[in-house]
Amino acid sequence: MKILFASAEAYPLAKVGGLGDVAGSLPKALKALGHDVRIVLPRYGMIKDSLEDVARFPVDLGAAREEAGLRMARIGGVPVYLVDKPDLYDRPKVYEYDDDGKRFGFFCKAILDMLPAADFWPDIIHVNDWHSALVPAFLRSTSAGDARFRRIGTVLTIHNLLHQGLFSRELFEWLGLPGDLWGPEGAEFYGQLNFMKAGIVSADFVNTVSPTYAREIQTAEFGERLDGLLRSRGSKLSGILNGIDYDVWNPAKDPFLTQKYSKSTLERKRSNKTALRKEASLPEDAKAPLIGYVSRVTAQKGFDILIDALPKILDQGVQFVLLGTGEKKYEEPVSELARIRSDLMVWLKYDEALAHRIYAGSDFFLMPSKFEPCGLGQMISLRYGTIPIVRSTGGLADTVVDVTGDASKGNGFAFREYTPDALLEAVRRAVGFYHGGRGWKSIVQRAMSADLSWSASARQYVALYEKVAARVSAAT
Repeated sequence: MKILFASAEAYPLAKVGGLGDVAGSLPKALKALGHDVRIVLPRYGMIKDSLEDVARFPVDLGAAREEAGLRMARIGGVPVYLVDKPDLYDRPKVYEYDDDGKRFGFFCKAILDMLPAADFWPDIIHVNDWHSALVPAFLRSTSAGDARFRRIGTVLTIHNLLHQGLFSRELFEWLGLPGDLWGPEGAEFYGQLNFMKAGIVSADFVNTVSPTYAREIQTAEFGERLDGLLRSRGSKLSGILNGIDYDVWNPAKDPFLTQKYSKSTLERKRSNKTALRKEASLPEDAKAPLIGYVSRVTAQKGFDILIDALPKILDQGVQFVLLGTGEKKYEEPVSELARIRSDLMVWLKYDEALAHRIYAGSDFFLMPSKFEPCGLGQMISLRYGTIPIVRSTGGLADTVVDVTGDASKGNGFAFREYTPDALLEAVRRAVGFYHGGRGWKSIVQRAMSADLSWSASARQYVALYEKVAARVSAAT
């Protein structure tokens, strides 16, 4: 099949979060299965080296016509089309600009308008999150008069429903979307243009990044006011669990580690714990388990319950390292606690190499998320033999089995109630198991034996693409 994978970010060219990891690795897995897959993303300021000029092409937006460049790079052998419009994208960051609506609205239309210039006509355009979610709406409206476009199927993957892309009616008109799309059954959402809603309404199939999250977003608790729409589209909604890139996340080959190791050489993992303690200026303590936390510092990631629980967690005789940035109201109290506790280190920054060392050097990895569409941290920690402690939601519920409830299949520790006390109780159970000695090596080896690669998920995506392509073919 011919697949065009549209994303706002793709590792290693441009990455802000998990979407970048997925867009940099899933296409490689699809290519390995024999498919012609290509990625498209904007050409941001940080993407400069070894770019091939492909073409210039017009982008039609309502009454306006603008021009963009098309350039090309590669990720692991996968071609990457770069939409080049310096006034919109030649900036140091991917997001967080006042004109993000215009930037990504333009990107959505440019994805379709570049196809003749690229001479690439995909069977499927796979769009991801709100930044590319208008593509199906444009495809089924302004591009519907061209038979070449009518033969293209669309899949929208929701990575995080919290972020929907809400903008003004003026942007809707500037983009040239048809008037009949403005309404409760279309792209309008309480008087605003909603990119994500337009994608849900217009895409041939909607997918999320875990089976549990697909069910959760159809409820009022997790549906972010789109649960009714999603329930009405239940027949074209599913969840496919993300994977992790084994070329990037492999403790046996990881260049960032003090000591490489595998499940058959687990004793070597201890060297990474010793090195991480030293890097974090934590006292050497043979008995203390080390808990790692690599995350955005936000309420979604559980910081509103972690702030209250953290002093009591440290009182369990553990050491704790935290890496991430986010909201000041959470950064400040954890930093203040680190100033008075010798058993806590907080790094408020992004550091890819340090993240690898935390995954390898910790005994436990904490993810007390309020909601978690899929989560990559728990998969990486399992791969590195670092036992996850998680709240059982979304993809965390799909990947972490509580040892307390199932000693023969368990690979971590989980709690359900979103409270500081429930989090603390899960940590106590984990620490108790660690000190108990019996079964620790077995659970670590079980964690490292799980297949968390993209290979199985990529096959599920291919089956979904084939289903969508067959529907589109029958309709045309």
